[in-house]
Amino acid sequence: MDDLLLDEVVADAHARPLPALTHRRVKLPWLPRKADAIVGMRRSGKTWLMFQRMRELVEAGAPREDLLYINFEDERLGEVTAAELSKIMEAHYRRNPAGRSRPGAVFFDEIQLVKGWERFIRRLVDTETTHVCVTGSSAKLLSREIATSLRGRSLATELFPFNLVEALASRGVRAEARPPAQVRSVIEHAANEYLRRGGFPEVQTLDEPTRVRVLQDYLDVAILRDLIERHAITNPVALRRFVRQLMNTPAGLFSVHKLYDDLKSQGTTVSKDSLHAWLDHVQDAFVFFAIPIHTSSERARQSNPRKIYAVDPGLVTACARRGSADLGQLLETAVFVELRRTSPELSYARTKSGYEIDFVTASGLVQACASIADPATREREVRALREAMATLGQNSATIVTLATDEELRVPEGTIRVMPMWRWAIERALAEPEHVLGT
Repeated sequence: MDDLLLDEVVADAHARPLPALTHRRVKLPWLPRKADAIVGMRRSGKTWLMFQRMRELVEAGAPREDLLYINFEDERLGEVTAAELSKIMEAHYRRNPAGRSRPGAVFFDEIQLVKGWERFIRRLVDTETTHVCVTGSSAKLLSREIATSLRGRSLATELFPFNLVEALASRGVRAEARPPAQVRSVIEHAANEYLRRGGFPEVQTLDEPTRVRVLQDYLDVAILRDLIERHAITNPVALRRFVRQLMNTPAGLFSVHKLYDDLKSQGTTVSKDSLHAWLDHVQDAFVFFAIPIHTSSERARQSNPRKIYAVDPGLVTACARRGSADLGQLLETAVFVELRRTSPELSYARTKSGYEIDFVTASGLVQACASIADPATREREVRALREAMATLGQNSATIVTLATDEELRVPEGTIRVMPMWRWAIERALAEPEHVLGT
C-alpha cells in the first residue's frame, strides 16, 4: 500500500473530532498486556463505544494524537494485508514520534477484514506500550473466536442495545428511581415505549414505519451474513422459518423435536442436527439466547426444553407476526435482556406443583408479569415464588410488572413487586457501569 495514502488515512484519523454520543454504561476492562474486544449483535453500538473510550482517555489527560482509530471498511485501505498493518502503526508514529514511548491506544474496527490480523495483534500486545481495542462484525469475529485467535491476550466485553437508562439519556431524560410526579410520568411513558421500540441506538428517534423497516433489515442482514454466508447454509428457506418461529414465540419454550415435526408438517425438510446447529449459530450472532431449566442434573438440563429470548424487545415487535407478541412477552424479554447484561448464568425453574419461575439468578428469583391486579393471577405468582423460594433456599424474590409497586412479606422472605421502569433504573444506578466478559 502506498505510504502517502496511509499517511492520509492516519492524518484524517488524528484530526477526526470525537462525536457527541449517548454514554454507554459499560466499562471496558482495559488491563495491561490485554487487548479489549467488543462483541455483540450488529448495530448495537460497538464503534460508538470505541469513541466513548477515546473521549474518556482524552478527558483523563491522554494526548489526542496518541489515539488512533482505523475502520478497515474505509475504501482507501483496499485489500490490506497483515504485513501492511505494521505500516499503519509506522505511519501513526511518523506523525507522532513521541507517542511510541507513551501509553496510547489503537482502535481497530472491523479488523477481521484483514486476513491474518491475529498474529499482528498478538505482536502489538506483546511488544508495544500502546493499548489495543478491536471490534468486528459478528459474521467473522465472535467472542469465542477472539479468545482462540488471541490466545489469552484479550478480554471480550459484550455490548447489548441500550438499556432503559441509556434510552432515556438518548432522549434527554435523566433516570431517577424515585422521581417527582411530573418526571415519573415522562419515565413511565418512555418505559412503555421502550418495550415496543427496544434499545437499538439508531432507531430511538425514528418514526414507527421507519423503525420497523430498519429493525427488519437488521435481522435480514444477520440471517444473510452471520448465518447463511458464514456457515454456508444450503437450506435458507428452512433457516428463515426457524428464525421466524423463534421470533414469533418470544420468551417461549423451544424444543428441536417439536420444531422438527412442525416444519415437517409444513413440507419443510431439515435435519434435527441442522436445527441444533442453527440454535448455536443464532446465539453466536447475539440474535437469540437460550436458557436452560434450573437443575443440578446435566441430563435433565439437556432433556428439558430451553426458553428462547431475542436480544431486544423492539426486534420482536418489528419482526414478529402482527399480534404474536403481547405486552407480557415483551416485558419478559426486556427483563431477560436486563438480567443477561450482567448475569450470563441464567436459568428458569419449574416447581413440584408445576409453576414456572421465569428467572433464577445468583441473587434471587425474578418473575415477569404484566399485571397482578387480578386476584387469581396474584395468588398464582405469589404461590409460585413462595414454593420456589422454599425449595431453592432463597429469601428474596421480585415480580416485575408494568405498574404495581409494593412489598410482600411471606414466611419464606420478601417478595418485591416493582414496575419495570423502577426495577431497571434501580439495577442500573446500583452499578453505574458494568463489565461483562465472555
